[in-house]
Amino acid sequence: MYFTDRGIEELADRRGDETVTVEWLAGRLRDFVDLHPEFETPMERFATWLARLDDDD
Repeated sequence: MYFTDRGIEELADRRGDETVTVEWLAGRLRDFVDLHPEFETPMERFATWLARLDDDD
C-alpha cells in the first residue's frame, strides 16, 4: 500500500456516498492549488490524466 492510499481510503470512507460533478471537482482542484501552489504541476498532470482516460493510446 502506498502512503497516498490512506488519503484515498479516507476520502472513500467519508464522502463515498456523495455524487459530485466534474465541474465541482475542478473547482476543488483549483482551490487546492490556490492554497498549495507547489502542487500545481502534479494537479495539472492529474487533471489531464482524468480528462484523457477515454482516449485511445
